[in-house]
Parts: sequence; structure tokens; C-alpha cells
Amino acid sequence: MRLILLGPPGAGKGTQAEELVKRLGVPQISTGDILRGAVKQGTPVGLKAKLYMDAGDLVPDDVIIGVVKERLMSPDCGNGYIFDGMPRTINQAEALDEQGVVIDAALSIEVPDEEILRRLGGRRTCPECGAVYHVVTKPPLAPGICDACGAALITRKDDDPDTISNRLMTYHKETEPLKAYYKSQGKLITVNGVGSVGETVAATLDALGIA
Repeated sequence: MRLILLGPPGAGKGTQAEELVKRLGVPQISTGDILRGAVKQGTPVGLKAKLYMDAGDLVPDDVIIGVVKERLMSPDCGNGYIFDGMPRTINQAEALDEQGVVIDAALSIEVPDEEILRRLGGRRTCPECGAVYHVVTKPPLAPGICDACGAALITRKDDDPDTISNRLMTYHKETEPLKAYYKSQGKLITVNGVGSVGETVAATLDALGIA
């Protein structure tokens, strides 16, 4: 199965992707993770992307498409893949279509803005191992300390309240139109993302017809 996960930042796309990876046995392709890795390593594409990511803006299409094309060449993508955070714009979607990248369905996780602000405002991230926590829904065992490696947790720049608002504005302007794009192709599936993680997972599996 070849899927695209749509939804605003903080909707739970990464969590749903993890569950689908287990069920389907295909890789999750998260451009955000790929780009953050490049930023941490200080690669040329990482330094270029960092300027946009820190401001909560979209990374340019030429950078994203280059990353994705390279990833799809890996053998583990032969039986399918799950795009998490790609495409973000109509131009990217058209570029994928033009390059023959096959998509079976686009799953949109629907969460209102006020819930996104609550979720991301409490998110804390480990700068060393990448583990993610939430001060209310998933706190670490010791306040401010990563359970996995003991590093001090941080609030990522793109989880700052002003940046979150900017990211939501960018999503509604640039990414949300993808729902209409894939609906016109008969590939759009929507799921209510408000509720517990388990409830959203169950709704996602049901919508995709996965037992």
C-alpha cells in the first residue's frame, strides 16, 4: 500500500504512520525527520532547510523533491511506503504524479486549530535521541529529562506559540488544498483525529480496511 498522510502539524500523522508501518510492513517516509537529520549533521541541504524550518515556513520544493527521490530508490520501498509530511503543496503533488510516484490513498487526519495549539504548546523533544514527550499527555518520568538517554528536553523552535500559529496559517494556505486535489482523483479518506491515540488508530485502520 502506498499512502499519503495529510493533516495539520500536531495532528498525529507520525503516530498513525508508526502503527501503519507495523501493520503493512512498509517504510514511513517522513521528510521532516530526513530534513532534521540533515540539519543536525550540518549538510548543505540541512543548512538551507534550517532557515525555513526555524521560521515555521515550508522548505522549498526543490529541496523536498530531491530528498524524496533519493529515498524512494531504497529497496525497502519496493512493496509500498507511507508519506508523512509529503507532499505539502499542489506543486509537490503534481511533481510526484509527473515522476510516476504511485499513490493508492491520501488519508487526512482532521484536527481543529485550537486542539493543535494545545498539543504542540506542551511538546518537549530530546535533542540527542529525538524522543518526543508532552507535559500533559506523555510526560517523562523525571521532569525535563529524557527517559531514553537522560538528556535535558527542549522546546523545539517550531513548537513556539508564535511559530505554531505561523505553521497553521501555512498549512491552511499551502497544504490543505491537497484534500481537494486527491478528492478529485477519488483517493481522499478523512478520519477524525480528536480523541485518544487508540481511538484515532482504530478509526484509521477501519477507514483503510485494515484488520
